[in-house]
Amino acid sequence: MSVIVEIIDTLENKIEKLFGKINSLEKKSQELKIEITKSAAIIQKQTQEIEDLKKQYETLKIANALLGSEENKRDTKLKINSLIREIDYCIAQLSD
Repeated sequence: MSVIVEIIDTLENKIEKLFGKINSLEKKSQELKIEITKSAAIIQKQTQEIEDLKKQYETLKIANALLGSEENKRDTKLKINSLIREIDYCIAQLSD
């Protein structure tokens, strides 16, 4: 009978340890989920910042081209021609 009691005690101890590990793993899982959520929010914010910076860069690039910098003479001419075509199109629409 004592052998059975020992086996039961051993099983109880192992089950308690397993429950402890399960609780620990569940807590760690929750912490990781929170960390993932925070990381996703940071990534989304940084992605938006990157998009905003790209837009600002393009705006500055266009402004530079319109100012006629030496580096962007070709772009400046193309942009001016494009603007002139748009203006001509608008005038033609108004004339009709």
